[in-house]
Amino acid sequence: MYEINYLQLRLLCGNLRALPEETVSRIAGGIPVALWMVENASHTSTLLMTYLFDEAGERVDSRPDMLIRVYHDSRQAEVISHRCRLVDEPVRYWGKELDTMLLCRWRMNRFLYKWTTYLRRQGHSFTA
Repeated sequence: MYEINYLQLRLLCGNLRALPEETVSRIAGGIPVALWMVENASHTSTLLMTYLFDEAGERVDSRPDMLIRVYHDSRQAEVISHRCRLVDEPVRYWGKELDTMLLCRWRMNRFLYKWTTYLRRQGHSFTA
């Protein structure tokens, strides 16, 4: 799953190391998607990807907020934190039983795969 997510992000973003600090993908009739480069180290990058919902030009909400760690040397990407629910606290993996933690990680990384596939089909792109 992590390798597939890396490939999906590469198809959506192009060269992940060359992304600007902040970029927004807009398509006609669609909701804008924002991507922030939170950290860019030699072997890893951390990205925050979310929809930008607004009302009358004011940002009111952004969900899902997915914090994604990209491992360039092993060509993998995983969700390390997310906020998809209608509560304001991010979902954390630690402090849970192993089965629950693995299931939660599987679901979020599966969601990332489906979301990036959907965004690509809609025509979103973060490439120049």
